[in-house]
Formats: sequence, C-alpha cells, structure tokens
Amino acid sequence: MSEDPVVEARDLHRSFADVETGEEGRRIHVLRGLGLTVSGGETLSIVGPSGSGKSTLLHLLGGLDRPTSGTVRLGGRDLSGLDDRGLAAMRNRHVGFVFQFHHLLRDFSAAENVMMPRLVAGEGREEARRRASRLLDQVGLGGRLAHRPAELSGGEQQRVAVARALVNEPPLLLADEPSGNLDVDTSERLHDLLFAMVEEHGSALVLVTHNRDLAGRAGRRLRLSGGRLEPVESDGSSP
Repeated sequence: MSEDPVVEARDLHRSFADVETGEEGRRIHVLRGLGLTVSGGETLSIVGPSGSGKSTLLHLLGGLDRPTSGTVRLGGRDLSGLDDRGLAAMRNRHVGFVFQFHHLLRDFSAAENVMMPRLVAGEGREEARRRASRLLDQVGLGGRLAHRPAELSGGEQQRVAVARALVNEPPLLLADEPSGNLDVDTSERLHDLLFAMVEEHGSALVLVTHNRDLAGRAGRRLRLSGGRLEPVESDGSSP
C-alpha cells in the first residue's frame, strides 16, 4: 500500500436546505467538519445509520458534489478550483464508481458500456474495445460482450459496472452499497470479485455499506455519526 494519499478531505461541511418544513433559512447539516485521508491501495469501509451522510460523503470525495465548506484533494489537486468540465475530467481519470444500481446505458452492449470512460478520455475505439474485452473476461463475462443490460442478470450487470469502474485504472474506487440490490449468494460472489479486482489493479477502495460481512473485509472501518467519522472496533458488533 502506498503512503501517498489518493484523496483527502479537510474540515468538510455539507448542508442542504430543509425542503420538507419549508422554513426559510433552515438547513440540514449532514457533515460537520469531517476529515479523512485515504492512501493508495487502502481498503476502507464506512458504516452508519441511513441518512447519516455516507452517500453524500462519497459524492464529495468523487467530485460529484461540492462541499458547503472545506476542501477535497483528489490526486493532490484541490477540487474547489475546478469548474464543472474540469471536475468531470478529474472524475474520469482518477475515480471509478460502483453504485447500488448499475446505471448501465441500456441501449449499449456490455463492451460498449465498459469502453465509454476510455472513449471519453479520447482513446480510439479499437484500443478501448480491447481493454473492455480484457476486463470483462476478468470478471467472468468474456462471452457476454455483445449483450445489452436487459439480457444480463442483476449480478452480471453489477460485474459490468465493476469492469467499467476499473477500465481507466483509477487510483480510487468508490462503491455505494454495491450489492444492496442482489441476493445473498450473488452478493458474496460480487464481494469476492470486487476485492480481487481492487488488489489486482492497485486501486484504493472506499465503500459504503450496511452489510456487516462486506464492511469487515476492508482493512479499515469507520462509522459516520453526527457528521463526523470515528473508528469502528473489530469486535463483531453490527455496523
């Protein structure tokens, strides 16, 4: 594992307007001065109750959202100085995302879905297809390259999503309840695949989950509570 940080969050705050009450000026404070450093190759799980801000934190770390205050440094670069186009380019180069729902493009094949980040980065179609084919073979879908998402099972679709997340060989992989929509057996196979692929590609992994077994596989466990992170002791208790 590299000592160099892949992503750093410093004094991170995120609040939202309270649209439910409609009270003018009232805000919901989700993150309150949060700090986090993730090193290269590290695996980290974040647990906590629903609504505690776990997904919000992942979105900030990956440049999908901007903090109310505080800084996020990705690959040593402060994201606050980037416009939307610059953020998109940073995400494509440095971050892979795996969500609970795969978000595959339904009109494109498995290979075309995995190729997309390479094409966005400016790579030619032949090289992008070669990389996509190799990754899909690694996740056990070498015979399903031409299948569209509707022709794949839920577990197969998530494996395509994992391949897509890793195709640019990002330093950071963010996973938000990656098996939350799958049955137990399929979830366990996906977890095995996810950790195997992260180890092979050397990416750091930050995952959010309610799954105790999945959280326990990470090298470090943190709990998000009251807008801040705290260590989780390895005592077998529920996340």
